[in-house]
Amino acid sequence: MTKKSQSGFAQLASKTSLYTQEKLAEVKRGKKSFLIGLPNEISMQEKRITLTPDSVELLVNNGHEIWIETNAGEGSKFRDKQYADAGAKIVYSQDEIYKADVILKIEPPTLEEIELITKGKILISAIQLGNQSPDYINALNKKNITALAFEFIQDKVGGMPIIRAMSEIAGNTVMSIASEYLSCANGGKGIILGGITGVPPTKVVIIGAGTVAEFAARVARGLGAEIQIFDNHIYKLRRIKQTLSHQIYTSTIDTVTLAESLKSADLVIGALRAEKGRARHVVSEEMVAAMKPDSLIIDLSIDQGGCIATSELTSLKDPVYRKYDVIHYCVPNIASRVAHTATSALSNIFTPTILRAAEEGGVEEMIFAHSWFMKGVYTYKGSLTNEYIARKFGLKHKDLSLLMAARF
Repeated sequence: MTKKSQSGFAQLASKTSLYTQEKLAEVKRGKKSFLIGLPNEISMQEKRITLTPDSVELLVNNGHEIWIETNAGEGSKFRDKQYADAGAKIVYSQDEIYKADVILKIEPPTLEEIELITKGKILISAIQLGNQSPDYINALNKKNITALAFEFIQDKVGGMPIIRAMSEIAGNTVMSIASEYLSCANGGKGIILGGITGVPPTKVVIIGAGTVAEFAARVARGLGAEIQIFDNHIYKLRRIKQTLSHQIYTSTIDTVTLAESLKSADLVIGALRAEKGRARHVVSEEMVAAMKPDSLIIDLSIDQGGCIATSELTSLKDPVYRKYDVIHYCVPNIASRVAHTATSALSNIFTPTILRAAEEGGVEEMIFAHSWFMKGVYTYKGSLTNEYIARKFGLKHKDLSLLMAARF
């Protein structure tokens, strides 16, 4: 073909190099987009928030809308500007934030907050059934709220990822708390947590052999403390001995043996999680009364009612009290002491969960599509309920419209 007979495009191509123009690919959208509200926590001096700015940006880029109440991230050292830059809308009214389709928060909502939630919406938060009254459950039921108790959400292998993450933090944090309250500065026994040459080591009794116990025992062992672990599950005791690679003392929860150990204990950690409903008391008032003066009890199972008879709910602002001259520390949101780390851990779990729910077409659709997500839960007219809730709170099974992501 001669130059003269070439088309205009061909002539242009012979003079210059042509490149395909780049174009941004459309972000793949899920089947459903959520309007998610992150309110400011108002109870128990809670400092955590459920999503980091990086997670917010990822969710916004996947088609979701995020509302955050102003200063909600301040306790975790995340500023409003960081969330705004990530694509979130900063909301200045508590009433407005609770109009979102999905409320994602840490602490169980108060009765006043439940009243603000629009009827028929979704709530994802802790519920802490062991501390709730029938009026509380009725308030959720009256609003027809789909409530996921994140302390009962399971993964494919039957584990509880949120509880695992918070338990790791609690186990690592509990020993620094113990050091504070065993010192003279806080009215404690004036002993070092651990041991030094020529001085007997501190005696630590841990009730429960789960994740909290594992991480608490790691720290205590590193400090040189004498450790005793009690649990009624032999396989848990065997696992923790193997995991720690150390010949620590383990025992089933025998009343006589436990009582004798408590008499000489400097620190007692309650880390026994309930398998159904409320945690049971394995340490009686008589056992506590027989402990050494100024010894310390830290009950980490207090969010489920506590496993020690003398345990009473406290807060980060006023965390300790004395009973039988024994110091008690019973704060349910202990991970809030390290809120930045805890928020990052929570965000790593909630973000993929929200993305999966969007892909499945909604929260309930995700739950029904994955049988491992909820086990031991009963259904009625498309709503998920649990007979335990009905028995505990005196509700009729047919009247329940509460969705609990739980295994009671």
